[in-house]
Amino acid sequence: MNRDPRSHGLWEAFAPPAPVTQALTSTVHADAVVVGAGYTGLSAALHLAQRGARVVVLEAQEVGFGGSGRNVGLVNAGMWVMPSALPGELGETRGNRLLNQLGNAPSVVFELIERHGMDCEPQRSGTLHCAPDAAGLRDLHERARQWQALGAPVRVLSQAETVQKTGTDAYLGALLDLRAGTVQPLAYARGLAHAAIAAGAQLHTRTAVTSVQDESSHWRVNTVGGGAVHAPWVIVATNAYSNADGPWGALQAELVRLPYFNMATAPLPPELLKHILPERQGAWDTRQVLSSFRLDRRGRLVLGSVGALRGLGHRVHRDWGLRALVKLFPQLRGVAFEHGWYGQIGMTANALPRFHPLARNTVAFCGYNGRGIAPGTVLGRELARLVLGETTAAELALPATDTVPVRLKAAREAFYEVGAQMSHLAGAR
Repeated sequence: MNRDPRSHGLWEAFAPPAPVTQALTSTVHADAVVVGAGYTGLSAALHLAQRGARVVVLEAQEVGFGGSGRNVGLVNAGMWVMPSALPGELGETRGNRLLNQLGNAPSVVFELIERHGMDCEPQRSGTLHCAPDAAGLRDLHERARQWQALGAPVRVLSQAETVQKTGTDAYLGALLDLRAGTVQPLAYARGLAHAAIAAGAQLHTRTAVTSVQDESSHWRVNTVGGGAVHAPWVIVATNAYSNADGPWGALQAELVRLPYFNMATAPLPPELLKHILPERQGAWDTRQVLSSFRLDRRGRLVLGSVGALRGLGHRVHRDWGLRALVKLFPQLRGVAFEHGWYGQIGMTANALPRFHPLARNTVAFCGYNGRGIAPGTVLGRELARLVLGETTAAELALPATDTVPVRLKAAREAFYEVGAQMSHLAGAR
């Protein structure tokens, strides 16, 4: 996919092959054109094609090139914000609608994986949100209380239970969410692509969009190779990897991009895997500069945190990772990382996604705030339903809003990158 080993790392090394695709060089006609082959775009394409719509997907790079191929692989329910914040932010009707959709979103992901036979290492044993201090533990208890009031299968584990689930005594407790799980994220994106093509979608990679023209009855979407798509609907699914100079550069302008890296060890010996995440939950903590850890199918420990593996950050974050690894699991002293990679998370001011009608019959969801797998899948499905006339914009869980550029965007993004380096220089975790 990319010659830079720091772009997709472990996931690229072991994901099943992507479907064979070609750049678009001719003019084609469709019911909808989807721009971006990540979770949102591919889910939209799959659900459109399954209902008989003619759909063409255009991807500037390769399937899963952006955040879909670089993330931790946690299939979480809900967003970062507390459940009670959604009705307050969106209103009672929309807030409860979004809570329901995102609470059930992991089920949608795992059902799609099973139905289409995707080889993407699905592990549905829950996730662990871990508290390193008393403040974090209070946050978990409140989060659990709110989800339990909605009937969700979550509970806060004692310190002893947390040690048993994680294999480390670094935490006072953890929130176990049995709705959630993990996948190999790039493999899941490629699985969605295979499923969409099997359902009848056309997928063209290395096909960047250069311009669009409104021709009254349809849009003409022009591409770098001279090809074009004529379609009455356009779904823009480029999120944090939107081209700032492209037709929908406003999507990137409204997001603060937060860098996040992962590093993976060699497969751990079986005797260690009996104690380190023995049930294969994915885990992350409540710290402001958070970190995450999980296992892949072969028993590699994947450790991640905020930061970019470039320039000075590469050495700073690698050294932090080695120290953090030993602090979590002293038995891993001397273990090295075989893979390291990073990507960008699109952050919004209220930590919730946004729905944008960008022009006539041109729509987008963006800003997943690090929760792209399950929300991207279900919101891509909702965009397909919108195109098919099965729902309306007024019935979506998120209100229609205009894009608003972030003030001091470059400075804020630099602050996050440098701040992560300083945090990791200052301590092991």
